[in-house]
Amino acid sequence: MPHEDWIEHRRAGDRERVGWIQPRGDGFVALDALGRQVSGVVDWLAAEEALDERGLHFLADLWQLDLPDGTRARVRIVEVTPERVVVKVDDFGAVEARTDTHVLAFPAPDTLRPFEGDPGTLDAGPTD
Repeated sequence: MPHEDWIEHRRAGDRERVGWIQPRGDGFVALDALGRQVSGVVDWLAAEEALDERGLHFLADLWQLDLPDGTRARVRIVEVTPERVVVKVDDFGAVEARTDTHVLAFPAPDTLRPFEGDPGTLDAGPTD
């Protein structure tokens, strides 16, 4: 759930929520749709610009999720709300495939990161 002091920011035109702006000291910090910081402390207009530039396209990218058992899953984000983030194991575009889903807290935890492996392979990438 967003913090009480987070101010929703919507894109001009389609009014899609692209994140929040949080007051911080004498300035503001831009937080993306996953609730993650995308700017340092800046003025209001710079925070808005950071969110508009970031947009939502990054949500369609491949992600990786570190699972509690120490394995890593290659995932896609399927839902982002101020209450939760839902990801599913990548189905490689197979419409009929059934894959596991994982419901994560919002803001998205650090265990969800951009995919580090080769997107052309079935491997989830290095496990550190």
